[in-house]
Amino acid sequence: MQCPFCAHEDNKVIDTRESSDSIRRRRQCSNCGKRYTTYERIAQTGLMVVKQDGRREAFDRQKLMGGVVKACAKRPVSMQAVETLLDEIEMELHAMAKSEVDSQKIGQMVMERLRKLDDVAYVRFASVYRRFADLDSLSIEIQRLKERKQREAEERLQVKMAI
Repeated sequence: MQCPFCAHEDNKVIDTRESSDSIRRRRQCSNCGKRYTTYERIAQTGLMVVKQDGRREAFDRQKLMGGVVKACAKRPVSMQAVETLLDEIEMELHAMAKSEVDSQKIGQMVMERLRKLDDVAYVRFASVYRRFADLDSLSIEIQRLKERKQREAEERLQVKMAI
């Protein structure tokens, strides 16, 4: 394992934590003394993503992360929340036990989770994913989001009143 700061190969593990799908290790470089985090994940079977035009490509967590991070840019969304979102999606995809999944399904999964996480990130991702043709299309989606949020707030209030 090379240090990302000085490329030195010698480091020590300071802390190890396990989760359901990965192992997180805090490391310290013995050369420069800086600390960094690494994640170990179980290698999953190859999952192919079927694009809208019929092309197939291997599922790439980093590519998906790039899109989510761009949507969450300059928003109060932590990288831990993004990692959790990606972990949930990846686990759900592998739980389907299919070798191929439509890119549309993955996009829906991301949008569903982003809607709960941050409204602006949701709209940003949706604008790219759904390829809004004009401002009216975008405005309609924002109105739908507002209505959905209002319904959810009313439902939560009804549940609290029932208790």
